[in-house]
Amino acid sequence: MIERKEGVMNRRDFIKTVGCGAAALAMPGCNSVSSLPAGSPQSYGLLTEDALRRGKRPNIILIMADDLGYECLGCYGSKSYKTPVLDELARTGMRFEHCYSQPLCTPSRVKIMTGQYNIRNYTKFGAMHSKEKTFGHLMQSAGYATCVVGKWQLAARDGGIGTYPKQAGFDEHCLWQVKDRGSRYKDPIIVQNGRNREDLKGRYGPDIFCDYLLEFVERRKAGPFFVYFPMVLTHAPFEPTPDTEEWKKGSSKAHKKHFADMVAYMDKIVGRIVQKLDELGLRENTLLLFTGDNGTPRGITSEMKDGSFIDGGKGLMTDAGTHVALIASWKGAVLADKVCPDLVDFSDILPTIAEASGASVGSEIDGRSFLPQLRGKRGNPRDWIFCWYRRNPGSTLYRFARQKRWKLYGDGKYNRAGNLYDVAADTLEQNPNPGGPEAAAAKKRLQAVLDSMM
Repeated sequence: MIERKEGVMNRRDFIKTVGCGAAALAMPGCNSVSSLPAGSPQSYGLLTEDALRRGKRPNIILIMADDLGYECLGCYGSKSYKTPVLDELARTGMRFEHCYSQPLCTPSRVKIMTGQYNIRNYTKFGAMHSKEKTFGHLMQSAGYATCVVGKWQLAARDGGIGTYPKQAGFDEHCLWQVKDRGSRYKDPIIVQNGRNREDLKGRYGPDIFCDYLLEFVERRKAGPFFVYFPMVLTHAPFEPTPDTEEWKKGSSKAHKKHFADMVAYMDKIVGRIVQKLDELGLRENTLLLFTGDNGTPRGITSEMKDGSFIDGGKGLMTDAGTHVALIASWKGAVLADKVCPDLVDFSDILPTIAEASGASVGSEIDGRSFLPQLRGKRGNPRDWIFCWYRRNPGSTLYRFARQKRWKLYGDGKYNRAGNLYDVAADTLEQNPNPGGPEAAAAKKRLQAVLDSMM
């Protein structure tokens, strides 16, 4: 993270940042420099589907950082932060260029856990309805041991219909913000399997969550297991971490400068998980997915390797609020050092996990699996994604449908209603409704999507 330079505006789109031209985005399938070679999975080092079926069902670990836009990772072109572990996972696995979350945490959590657009099942901020079926239930039904650690935020502490971890399909949990809020970092308030931890004075919350995760993996190493890790890092307050001098001196004073320290510590925790999987010999039978729940907080400015600057946009409908990283690692089964340009929506995570585990999903799921792309196949990539976002009942409603290049907002009482943007050329969405036949055709296609989601 850096201080904003006077007069600098980020007008470069993400594709320029990572050095991939628009022509590459028009190509189906996943690539690095060129398209994938034709042929069967065996032709470029992948396990066949038969081999996968004969072997053990994979363990699955889904990690979701809190308030982390794509621009915070080195493998996505960041210059401001140190993320060697995630960069290496991308180098030895697959990185997605076009993954999109909801603009805010609870909406993203409901969407990723249920595989459905918020228009179908979102209730209010800080809650998920107890009737919802989640990927926890899905994995339990498939015979997986399930665990969730990190941030919960779904139990409706201030009243209303909420969900507790066990209700959501998790056998075990170690979580912040179940009943009480309090600190998530130093001297954290943590509920572990229904009981408050009383031994956390002077301890660091992210370490406690990771410790429990590693212990669960150790106990369940015979598999199969599913771990969901919605991290508390890198959400404000931006406090010192155990690796900073301020922490060592006993200070927990928050300052924006500590955001970079928190990004580094987040990466370090992911490294602890990878190391444990290596120690237990589980990397070849574990699908590891990493993403973020929404964009980086506003007020944080990041420098990219190409010299551009990106302002955090948490809560905004632009790419700064919804464009997040997605990295997949599964040693021996996921293509190494590949970049996938396919669109991915948060509703796609659940069906991907389901297909990997052999579980079946119902017809109410909005997402589609990207597991074929991980295996080097073309799969069934999306032509568009849909976003419906309203923080609370009565709040402003935002709706958009988008492709990689074009984005159309639906009718509503806000300043972008009905506008079309060429987001590849106008990332900040400052020039609505460009003319020309391509724009007209895109608007017609995307309006049909919006009409179908009324």
